[in-house]
Amino acid sequence: MSAFWSGWIIILTVGNILGCIWLVWWTMRRRAGESAQGDVTGHTWDGDLQEYNNPLPRWWLWLFYITLIFGAAYLAMYPGLGKFGGMLGWSSGNTLSADAGSQYSGEMQKAAEKYDPIFKQYAAVAVTDLAAKPEYQEAREMGKRLFLTYCMQCHGSDAGGSRGFPNLTDGAWLWGGTPEQIKVSIANGRNGMMPNLGLSPEQVENLTAYVISLSGRDADATKAEAGKEAFMTAGCIGCHGLDGKGNQMLGAPNLTDNVWLYGGSAGAIKQTLTKGRAGVMPAQKGLLSDEKIHLLTAYVYSLSAKQ
Repeated sequence: MSAFWSGWIIILTVGNILGCIWLVWWTMRRRAGESAQGDVTGHTWDGDLQEYNNPLPRWWLWLFYITLIFGAAYLAMYPGLGKFGGMLGWSSGNTLSADAGSQYSGEMQKAAEKYDPIFKQYAAVAVTDLAAKPEYQEAREMGKRLFLTYCMQCHGSDAGGSRGFPNLTDGAWLWGGTPEQIKVSIANGRNGMMPNLGLSPEQVENLTAYVISLSGRDADATKAEAGKEAFMTAGCIGCHGLDGKGNQMLGAPNLTDNVWLYGGSAGAIKQTLTKGRAGVMPAQKGLLSDEKIHLLTAYVYSLSAKQ
């Protein structure tokens, strides 16, 4: 923070506190000609309703002053006035780059001393063992808690996913479901894109029918046949393959298993063909340690291994 902005904040803050003190003092002053407490002020309305001079209780006034004194004392002891750190030198350090000695870094250090040995212990165990063996139930519970902290916002607390976010329990993997592939997805993230191919409305209609037929559902045979030709010539086979079963190297979904990331209705498929799709799985490597990613991989792998 620059000296200008630090000074600006200090002036505004201190000025507001002093202004509040003056305002409370000024409003409580006795003025010349003011009615005595309990007397009428001379204001009358609706014929016979009169206003009495009944000020607020004195303890309300002292409560205002106590609040202002508390605010001033807090700002003197703790950060709040620009770059002034407070007389106690306390810092929340609530960033990942917290300074040494801050409350945040101290709490993180204590947590690391307590839990890092446990994470390292499980990091030496194969993902397949962590995911399946009864003696590693605690490891899966730790992985679940990591999942509920970092992953459930997109995939849901039950990992069932939602529109645009993959279901992690059905075994239908876009980028591969081996422990190694899952770990790469978590650590490095993924970027998937279905481009807008610039198809005509007729091509979209025909291609939609063909894609529906690939998953074993009923579709107009004539349109599906024309759509098959479009599938071969419009560039679809480049990602989804000749048989429509996708390519995990590219993150291209299997169109034959009736598992749909953005919906499998005719309308949803048409929208995908017309506008394209884009999805991002953010990389967790900079946020989570390798040991935590290992546990998270084991938990995610266990979800589909149950199927």
